[in-house]
Amino acid sequence: MNREDYNEPISLRNVHITDNFWKNEMELVRKEIIPYQWDALNDRVEGASPSFCMRNFKVAGKQNKERKEKGSSFEEPKYTFRGFEALPEDPDHLEDKFYGFVFQDSDFYKWIEAVAYSLTQHPDPELEKLADEAIDIVCAAQQEDGYLDTYYIINGKDKIFSNLRDHHELYCFGHLTEGAVAYYQATGKDKLLKATMRFADYIDNYFGPEEGKCKGYPGHEIAEMALVRLYEVTGEKRYLDLSSFFVEERGKRPYYFDKENHPDVKLDKEHINDLRYFYNQAHLPVREQKEATGHAVRAVYLYSGMADLARIKEDQSMYDACETLWNNIVEEKMYITGGIGGTHLGEAFSFPFDLPNDTAYAETCASIGLVFFARRMLEIKAVSKYADVMELALYNGILSGMALDGKSFFYVNPLEVQPKACKLDERKWHVKPVRQKWFGCACCPPNLARLLSSIGSYAYTEKEDTLYVHLYMGSTIEKKIGEDTATIQVKADFPWNSKVSVEASGTDKKFTIALRMPGWCRDMKATGLEGAEAEEKDGYLYITKVWKKGEKVEFDFPMEVRTLQADSRVREDIGKVAFMRGPVVYCLEETDNGADLHELLIRQNIEVQEEERDIQGTKVVGLAVSGLREKAVTAGKGSLYCAFEKPEREEVKLRYIPYYTWANRGENEMQVWTRVE
Repeated sequence: MNREDYNEPISLRNVHITDNFWKNEMELVRKEIIPYQWDALNDRVEGASPSFCMRNFKVAGKQNKERKEKGSSFEEPKYTFRGFEALPEDPDHLEDKFYGFVFQDSDFYKWIEAVAYSLTQHPDPELEKLADEAIDIVCAAQQEDGYLDTYYIINGKDKIFSNLRDHHELYCFGHLTEGAVAYYQATGKDKLLKATMRFADYIDNYFGPEEGKCKGYPGHEIAEMALVRLYEVTGEKRYLDLSSFFVEERGKRPYYFDKENHPDVKLDKEHINDLRYFYNQAHLPVREQKEATGHAVRAVYLYSGMADLARIKEDQSMYDACETLWNNIVEEKMYITGGIGGTHLGEAFSFPFDLPNDTAYAETCASIGLVFFARRMLEIKAVSKYADVMELALYNGILSGMALDGKSFFYVNPLEVQPKACKLDERKWHVKPVRQKWFGCACCPPNLARLLSSIGSYAYTEKEDTLYVHLYMGSTIEKKIGEDTATIQVKADFPWNSKVSVEASGTDKKFTIALRMPGWCRDMKATGLEGAEAEEKDGYLYITKVWKKGEKVEFDFPMEVRTLQADSRVREDIGKVAFMRGPVVYCLEETDNGADLHELLIRQNIEVQEEERDIQGTKVVGLAVSGLREKAVTAGKGSLYCAFEKPEREEVKLRYIPYYTWANRGENEMQVWTRVE
């Protein structure tokens, strides 16, 4: 590690996204998703699962107000604690109690974070007023001691932090922190930030290495990286120390989760006993972990926090652990789409090279977490392999999680779908052939909204004299160069067009723009480098010069269609190929190719043509591939099997669309990997 390599995300206040592709996604968030999700949080979406999120805050606030008016201390009602409080028989007459999942509070925190990022790009007084009023509701629920979690405020504080493994208090706190910091940075308003600090102080007084403090840590990680962010905006070192404590304590023996003595923990089966720690990445101290295991979202959130700590504390062994885990994910456990989490059992990483297509979990949130991890590794050192994966996940495994109109969502992102099997095969019930309006467990839609609204902070990072371009999107960026402010304009039309131009003005001082050379590009061409110092390093082209107004550096990143095969250890993909153009993965749909996609083959002499396509009003580049359809074999009456005969085949043209656009034209079959003749 070398501090001179460190860089940090550029402030969203200094980035204006003009890009056709990503601006459209951001506008979907602003115009469709943020209002839609606000309605969902308030249970106003017809036909969608109720959230109860804002209702729970209001109930907690009402109880708070009543206690203060009575001048009484907290009364401890006794309820049976579970992970989900179901609806009563008459949902129109709800009691003043908690409903929904234990982590329901976090849905609002992700919503307010998305709102904050949206406000930096598109000031909206009405939206800001709505957000301020919502923050008032949330803050009214906070206890005098700083505690803020509606599940325990409503049900009884006698059991707080009694089930760290499952009950998500620290997870909710982490999302509260992310949202509060974002809103403060966007608006300058600190009401939610101060509430967060009060809760953080409460947690800091409860947990820590000191004698008498709890030695627990989050069952679902995110507090680790959120506390680092809180430290960076406040300068309060105790928040950094608390993050470090949570990370370093994880995996120590005896296991803390055993001390909680949950009734479902059975110690009589050694194998199961051992595996349960992997789910929470608590099987080993983090520096000793060599393989990404357990719940995929929790894992990459943890690794993101580890990378933050490695950077700030200049901790080489922590960085080495992050690098080892990163390599394990991308070399053995990542789908071609950037999806991670191969099994629905525990929403988890499976064993190396186990990447089934039709039962894939590949949760949208897991790919988002992988992007978090990638950017934090980039902040330590700009190495193109991290940005390559970030780009892959964004264009494929993440965007697939949202419909083109922004009004429905996937939780799970499979690579092969047969709708009938999704309904009749219990092993595939988690796979949905069409996107859903909302979810009772609605972590993915607001996670998408906050990521897409802040996309500029993933595209660009900076240090004193250098702007790093990790993702190519049309933007205007303002960057301080000494006392001057340079304006950098990036023009691009990714992912369909290969041309990019960069120009800068506003200073006569020499500075550097470092541009990623995409791993999928075989033959980059650059013009306009005359008079510049140009150096290739770690997959970036560093261009250093005095940027005179009107001068452009232009690039061409040819987007040749690539035919890819998987490592032969991925058994599900043997004898099959997939197609990519630039950063985009492609798939077949029944709508274009007829039913029974498993009967299709790619001709051995592969011929591919590009073609313009329109998917529900969205213009994309499609692919037409020469192929064959194998005639179905019928064994005959009274038998399921018959003697082998060379199958009959007819020539067909296979039509591929970008993977992220599938399931926008109704329910139908889909597959990414196709057999070769």
